[in-house]
Amino acid sequence: MKANYESPSPGALPSSRLRDHPPSERPRERLIEIGAEALSPSELIAILLRTGTRGNNAVDLARQLLQKFGSLGAIAHASPDDLQCIRGIGRDKAVTLVAAFTLARKLAEELQHESPKLDNPEAIARLLRDQNRSNTVETFQIVLLNTRRRLIRIEQISQGSLDTLLVHPREVFRPAIAASAAAVVLVHNHPSGDPAPSEADIRVTRELIRAGRVLKIDVLDHLIIGRATADRPRDYSSLRELGYFTETESSSGAAAHKFTEVHR
Repeated sequence: MKANYESPSPGALPSSRLRDHPPSERPRERLIEIGAEALSPSELIAILLRTGTRGNNAVDLARQLLQKFGSLGAIAHASPDDLQCIRGIGRDKAVTLVAAFTLARKLAEELQHESPKLDNPEAIARLLRDQNRSNTVETFQIVLLNTRRRLIRIEQISQGSLDTLLVHPREVFRPAIAASAAAVVLVHNHPSGDPAPSEADIRVTRELIRAGRVLKIDVLDHLIIGRATADRPRDYSSLRELGYFTETESSSGAAAHKFTEVHR
């Protein structure tokens, strides 16, 4: 019998059938009892896998899958053949995973096409969170909004190196003008996971606020998306909430522009 030298994950369930565990440890029962949002990625994947193998239950297989690929984003872009590198994941399980992740992407696209009302930072973060989490370099986007703060579309402006992002006002506002957008929200990710703004982020934001004022296109906010941690439960920062917009607006004599205001 071939030895397995892989270290078990901390807190891993014993390698036995899930049906032998108490209901409080079974993913399906936990989902019904406390809701899908409370489950870990490995538990959610285990529900899709349904069964495990001799010595490894579905949660064990899910943990191996996450360890092998490193992230949900990598699993989401894997082919059926790639997924079958894990012993116990055959064609049917691989096809199920590909279908589930593809369906999630299609749902995200559908939600974008529904022109949601985006009148606060959390709504913007919710729209772009999944898309930005898988980016390994800084990616700058603008969210184009109409006068009622409804989504027109999302434009990717540029990609930078791991720590550097170049943004020019001309490239930012060209698609906004073409779309007759009344307002924009600036968004970019920090691959490090820390959403705190850098000095360069603050400087670029102020430049774009001034440029937007000249063009009569409101820059409502600049969101930086990172990753939540135990010490930092929110995975994004809003430069408006941090006060950087108030200073720029006050210095120009303009009235502070509330992100939640809806023009009719």
